[in-house]
Amino acid sequence: MKKKIPLLLASTLTASMLLGACSYQKDDAKAKGKENTTSSSNGKQVLNLTELSEIPSMDASLASDSASSTALNNTMEGLYRIGKDQKRVPGIAEDVQKLDDGKKYIFKLRKDAKWSNGEPVTAKDFVYSWKRAVNPDTKATYSYIMFDIKNAEKIHKKELPADQLGVKAIDDYTLEVELDNPVPYFVDLTVYPVFYPLNENFVKAQGDKFGLEANTTLYNGPFVMSDWKHEQSFQFKKNPSYWDNKTVKIEEINFNIVKNTSTDVNLYETNSIDRAALTSEFVDKFRQSSEFHTRKEAGVAYLRFNQSNQYLSNKNLRKAISMSFDRDNIAKVILNNGAIGAYGFVGKDFAEGPNKKDFRSENGKLVETNPKEAKKLWETAKKELGADKIELEFLNFDNEDAKKVGEFLKGEMEKNLPGLSIKIKQQPFAQKNKLEDSQQYDIAFGIWGPDFPDPISYLDMFVTNGSQNKTGYSNQKYDELILKAKTDTKDLQARWNNLLEVEKMLIKEDAVITPIFQKGSAYIVKDAVKDIIPINYGGRLTYKWASVEQK
Repeated sequence: MKKKIPLLLASTLTASMLLGACSYQKDDAKAKGKENTTSSSNGKQVLNLTELSEIPSMDASLASDSASSTALNNTMEGLYRIGKDQKRVPGIAEDVQKLDDGKKYIFKLRKDAKWSNGEPVTAKDFVYSWKRAVNPDTKATYSYIMFDIKNAEKIHKKELPADQLGVKAIDDYTLEVELDNPVPYFVDLTVYPVFYPLNENFVKAQGDKFGLEANTTLYNGPFVMSDWKHEQSFQFKKNPSYWDNKTVKIEEINFNIVKNTSTDVNLYETNSIDRAALTSEFVDKFRQSSEFHTRKEAGVAYLRFNQSNQYLSNKNLRKAISMSFDRDNIAKVILNNGAIGAYGFVGKDFAEGPNKKDFRSENGKLVETNPKEAKKLWETAKKELGADKIELEFLNFDNEDAKKVGEFLKGEMEKNLPGLSIKIKQQPFAQKNKLEDSQQYDIAFGIWGPDFPDPISYLDMFVTNGSQNKTGYSNQKYDELILKAKTDTKDLQARWNNLLEVEKMLIKEDAVITPIFQKGSAYIVKDAVKDIIPINYGGRLTYKWASVEQK
């Protein structure tokens, strides 16, 4: 299904490596430290935060980055949203019925859902939005995630008209969706912005301006965007038209664009902001504070090997590199932010099988740190390659945490594999991505965040010619097992077992990649601020349940 691109996945993961913050400076005076009041000091339910970057668009069809997706998650709502425990909870959908062995879904919509202009949210709004998203003229980067819907991919390829999409409004509050094949995680996909409804009349009335200003966007979520000063700041206010507005405690959220963690920390310490993400150098400073928190995330960092390289085409060389470094040391010492060493590609505590077992726990450790065995494999590889010394380029992100990880890996590899020379090449994300797309690299540092809570969200990227493969890897059996996992979902335990086997092929048998660490995040938040919920899909943070304890 997936034709992966860097949205809140790659952009969230790089943003997480860059570790942007959530913080705020209320006005110029506050920014200069002349007036320091947090949200808990004035008796009003207000959050003062920052965002890492400008929001590119508030058009739900076009959201392909962390900033847009997070803003939309809080001002819009689809059939479902992610709740406090990372499980989906009802949004506009009150009920769903699965028919035809999972090839058809009937969603019953709540009748009290309204747009911020007072109009009802109806099934027609979903039909319009989804057809718009798969229309190639819309250029919706994330439209591929809808390709399980009947005829969606053919419409996107201009082989069929948009009115052939397998979605229709039975009545104002009944939405029918047909799929090409049963997909066990389809309902989970609906938390993504591209699945949100859109009011056709409003979108068409705004034309090219839709989603580009606070007043050229229509909202149906917990908040509305009330102000937007591009590249500087934006503001949310509680949406009185939201069907569940009684749950929403926060009245106002003020965001400033702040790209520097040091600035965020300074603002936090002067009580100008309520929350700040921390990079590794700030962790020890706050670790003993009650305001300090860490969180294990779903994203996994890994090394990608370019198999078109004359040396890295050798499996023993790839396995030698995989065994040459200490993953736990990277996570606990270098990153120091809640990350853990990764010994498989599918994250820990991410997905449970039909047997209720965690995928990572069931498939175990597929790699190990073993310098002695690594050296044996290295010597074997050199003999097979007819080379005594090998130089490889390491393509890396251009931020500080990635630099530290890269330098550690270089040191470990060169120490444990005598004769190996690693040259680090740091690049901005966009340029790094281009080099990987064209396979102009030897070894590349990557981070992958899943799209939905199913192991296939990690594993299907390495099918032959997959858009996120970027290694040259091709294995017919791997491809067949992935295809079977997508199309044959009648026996869920058999499907699960196939995915366990696929991951073993990817890492243990073929050494296509080697995992490094499962991402973590460290942050500080004022004790009075409760229930800002980090989420794994469809955004980064949700504020629907947040509140400020009054002093």
